[in-house]
Amino acid sequence: MQALILAAGTGSRLGKYTQENTKCMLKVNGETLITQALEKLNNVGIKKLILVVGYKKDNLIAHVGNQYKNIEIEYVENPIYDKTNNIYSLYLAKDKLAEDDTILLESDLLFEESIIKQLMDDKRPSLAVVDKYKAWMDGTAVTLSEDDSILGFFGKKAFKFQDVESYYKTVNIYKFSKMFSNKVYIPFLEAYSKAMGDNEYYESVLRVITMLENQELKAMCLHGEKWYEIDDVQDKANAEIIFASNSKIQYDLIKKRFGGHWRFPELKDFSHLVNPYFPTIKMKEELKAYFDELISQYPSGQEVQRLLAGKMFGIEADNIVVGNGSSEIIKQLGSALKGTFGVMIPTFPEYLESIGEKRIKIRIPQNEMFSYTVEDLLVLSEDIDNLLLVNPDNPSGNFIVKNDLIMLISKLLKKNKNIIIDESFVDFSNNGEDNTLINQDIIDAYPNLIIIRSISKTYGVPGIRLGVLATSNQTIVNAISDRLSVWNINSFAEFFLQTIGKYKKDYFLSCSKIINEKNRLICKLSELDYLFVIPSESNYLLCKVCDGYTASELAEILLAKYDILIKDMTKERGFEKKEYIRIAVKNYNDNEFLISKLNELKVGLNDITD
Repeated sequence: MQALILAAGTGSRLGKYTQENTKCMLKVNGETLITQALEKLNNVGIKKLILVVGYKKDNLIAHVGNQYKNIEIEYVENPIYDKTNNIYSLYLAKDKLAEDDTILLESDLLFEESIIKQLMDDKRPSLAVVDKYKAWMDGTAVTLSEDDSILGFFGKKAFKFQDVESYYKTVNIYKFSKMFSNKVYIPFLEAYSKAMGDNEYYESVLRVITMLENQELKAMCLHGEKWYEIDDVQDKANAEIIFASNSKIQYDLIKKRFGGHWRFPELKDFSHLVNPYFPTIKMKEELKAYFDELISQYPSGQEVQRLLAGKMFGIEADNIVVGNGSSEIIKQLGSALKGTFGVMIPTFPEYLESIGEKRIKIRIPQNEMFSYTVEDLLVLSEDIDNLLLVNPDNPSGNFIVKNDLIMLISKLLKKNKNIIIDESFVDFSNNGEDNTLINQDIIDAYPNLIIIRSISKTYGVPGIRLGVLATSNQTIVNAISDRLSVWNINSFAEFFLQTIGKYKKDYFLSCSKIINEKNRLICKLSELDYLFVIPSESNYLLCKVCDGYTASELAEILLAKYDILIKDMTKERGFEKKEYIRIAVKNYNDNEFLISKLNELKVGLNDITD
């Protein structure tokens, strides 16, 4: 069996990376695409490769040569690569294609070696490699019958997103038997090229062929094997995560993204703190029903946003500010509030970054659970102007009950000190609905109280970015709102504020589900000898990593081996020379998956110890 790679195109969407070289000369994780493909083809026993070249062909030929290990390399040139598409490149190589069974692939692919091995071992003579269609994919899709026959090809014009659940994406890796090439594909290739011209794609020929009865081309479906097609710089960045050379690099790269994980659909994200039980299906359907209007119209200005948010939380519009996530509001705190701040750490790092180190007095609890009390906070507040408290704290889950908070706020008011309380996760505490401080009577009584609340995380809608600040201190309200743009939130976020009242009961039911899952997860994780689980009043668990692993090792292994992302705390402020991880509470099935893999690592750890 031989291989044939189409590598004549310019790869113009990669910009500077292809100014002097063709696309397959792009380096991903330090090695060119073509070299990585050759290595895998060599490993599975391919002895001959036909390489169709065009753009910057001399550089490519000089890089590859006529032999790669056990593979003999022959070249076919497409001299009009800039005027034709890949159907013409394959047409030029048709005589080579006719000589043997052939693995046909494109040069812009990264793929696991096992895909080629499966393709060669499969007894079916001619196959198209396909994968279940996912959000990051683009290009030709197919539908399949139960026996893996290809029922239809769908290019950009025929593609219907309402049918996406039934689609498979062509990976652009094929196996053609010698007979299929000679008797079917090449004759149709010649006829199609003559009729339609050279500015087409070779998959157009396959679309016609699949309409024939008794033709042998079938689909070979992937089941989690990794591959990526690189068309632009974003694809390059994504591919470098998927095919990272080691687990540390992979973990660091994916953490730097801060999200966008729909590009990695296999990833189970236990790092970001998002409610998995809300919104309900009905609420999502309502949002979808008005999608066209929302995406095509401007949102309202701040005045309307504040009316909607005030209605949501049961306070006056004058006492609330709406942000593009709580992060937008946090960024303004350092400017809006004067003087120094007292902060217990570890805590949410964006506060430290917003305020600035020179204005912060920190205190670190001297216990392995990072727990503290109101008395500790009073000591911290003695010689500062503003006290900052995240409650429940992130990442420890430490929680100060409402009555104690009121006492603390009252004492600080008498001393003319402000207190900023971030209660973003308070609804996940026991009796969470009753624990909030966003109450008109409370904020009226304590003008020194500034409450910050994330809506995105607790309500399960981080993609629409919503957060609020509530206080009766009009100076603070004005200082924050004056720094925000007129349209700082989008129409989808505004619509959420408009409709959430109908779903409040469902929301608090989802919080109860989280609390139950958290308690169950604590019990399961506590059975692992290498983890010490810290009690939490939120939807995340801080765990001390004990003998056997470091926190970084555990996080990297879970990502590389199981596509599980947890938060390694070792680089966070307050965790210096300490081994801790943070795990988000997800739904039952995801939590069970995590527990099973952590138990597998426990077995592996025992094997190492023995």
